[in-house]
Amino acid sequence: MKIHPSDLLIEEMLVSASEGSGMLLRHLATCRYCRSRLERLPTHLAATLLTAAPELAGGGEWRGASSLICAYSSPRSGPLDRPRSHDYSQVMERSERTYLERAHALEGERRQAVAFLDELVAHQPSTRALLLANSPRFHTWGVYESLLERSWQLRGTAPTEAHELARLALELSNHLSTDYYSVELIEDLRARAWSYIGNLRRIASDLDSSEKAFQLSYLHLKRGTCEPFERAMFLDLKASLRRAQRRFGEAIGLLKRAVSIFLRQGDQHRAGKSLVSLSLVHDYAGEPGEAITVLQEALRQIDPSQDERLLMSAWHNLIWYHCSLSRYIEAQGLYRKARPLYTKYEAAGFGNLRLWAKGKIELGLGQSDSAEELFLSARTGFLKQGIPYEAAMVSMDLAILYAEQCRSSELKQLAAEMLPIFSSLRIQREALAALMFLKQALDAERLTTEAVTRVASFLQRAKRDPSLKFEAPSA
Repeated sequence: MKIHPSDLLIEEMLVSASEGSGMLLRHLATCRYCRSRLERLPTHLAATLLTAAPELAGGGEWRGASSLICAYSSPRSGPLDRPRSHDYSQVMERSERTYLERAHALEGERRQAVAFLDELVAHQPSTRALLLANSPRFHTWGVYESLLERSWQLRGTAPTEAHELARLALELSNHLSTDYYSVELIEDLRARAWSYIGNLRRIASDLDSSEKAFQLSYLHLKRGTCEPFERAMFLDLKASLRRAQRRFGEAIGLLKRAVSIFLRQGDQHRAGKSLVSLSLVHDYAGEPGEAITVLQEALRQIDPSQDERLLMSAWHNLIWYHCSLSRYIEAQGLYRKARPLYTKYEAAGFGNLRLWAKGKIELGLGQSDSAEELFLSARTGFLKQGIPYEAAMVSMDLAILYAEQCRSSELKQLAAEMLPIFSSLRIQREALAALMFLKQALDAERLTTEAVTRVASFLQRAKRDPSLKFEAPSA
């Protein structure tokens, strides 16, 4: 979250523009949001800005202000229309000092927020809101940001706690001083908190409740600063809901808008992150070729120094999509390039994914013995991690391998192991029907490799779309 000079401060700066106003002018030169606000300023102030910092009107990036300057400079402007020359250097220095003091205070709040947040979360969830309401030391922007950041970090490992922290941030927003922070900036943070809540509800498969959260987020966003970054974050997260709802066209449109905004803001890394999400939408829509094209662009945008794990995810997905298209030689080349990253994140959840992906490549290249060994290792690892669905899906790849080799006894044993795993997950009836078909075909010794492959494909798609209906293939 950036801190921007108020409209009053910008106007004050422009009327008193001097050579000493470098800090604020540099901010205006690099902040697209503040530059967009300059278009609403009076004509003579825009002309003053051109004199103080002519580079801001260059390159066609600041068209609104440039047109105002041209209007001021036209022959129709008379002498009385021109601003009088005064020395406002003291006013300018005071304005810049106020801005810098506010920025310095925000940094102080952020440093203190770490300890305050640890103190707050040490209490039981039932007492946190009461403590927050009665302790003014928590009523800072820094604590609000820290609550949201911690919520985001916990979304995958502790979603219940993440949801609690986002709700706590919303409670804190009612105690922030609107005189000091401004209503619009607080509305931005409320919008982000509701987006996080909507995303957490989407992860929990509560899609109706997620939809309501995003509606609230949008209402707060409209009341906020209209900062492009906040709008792009909203679009990115809402696209994940649309993907879960299988409204793929809408999800793609939202993500393309988010990517465009991030790129216009000069944030290539965020654009890369949204491109990874866009590739997932194409994959869910059954378009792995499009997913590959998008991921290749994402890899050019992602900054490893900001999020190397995101880079690892992108590489893994790229390998996976090539396998789904039976491009095993290309997948093998990508795997070799990604091997150092896999090694680095072996203990962070990617170890078993690496074994599974490598097993798919080996099986596709005809190396059945090594593929079997890799699949067995990956399945054992997923079970130890407490990820039974992935373990069962690896078992389906083993089933394909056994079916190709006509190893019916191993297939029967595998089916007997898979059914309890899938049943314990309470998956939808159609997925269980697919597994029952598999077992019955095995018992009747009428199972073909094609039938196993189709069941495996159905189970993979059913994980993403519970509404799918299973149609029994010819055994």
